[in-house]
Amino acid sequence: MEHITETPTLKAPAERFTGDVYLNMISTPVEPARLAAALVRFTPGARTDWHAHALGQVLHVTDGVGLVGTRDGKVVRVSAGETVTCPAAEEHWHGATDTTLMAHLALVVGDAGGDGTTWLEPVTDDRYAAALATVSG
Repeated sequence: MEHITETPTLKAPAERFTGDVYLNMISTPVEPARLAAALVRFTPGARTDWHAHALGQVLHVTDGVGLVGTRDGKVVRVSAGETVTCPAAEEHWHGATDTTLMAHLALVVGDAGGDGTTWLEPVTDDRYAAALATVSG
């Protein structure tokens, strides 16, 4: 057993996120383990770039309200206590709404080469605004 009493909060890299995003790594896998877990906090309007995971991803919202969108234009509004599963290789993004913070646990099972994440281009402001419009009202 290992008791971890504190993990440092790091600012997420600007080359993968829009806006201010902070993360605390909960679990970084050491062979043979492959599960990575992080608490990720998004300020209003902040979001990930488009990305995909070789073996999928689970997002469990712990606080606030956010959005998860896919390439086909599907967008879901998520709130504390809700979970979204992203299938293997599905290109998606996630982040806060424009008026609220959002925090989630991000769980990823890596592949033999690492965490299995492929990072793509940023979600444009227009695409983000369209996503907000899709779930409002």
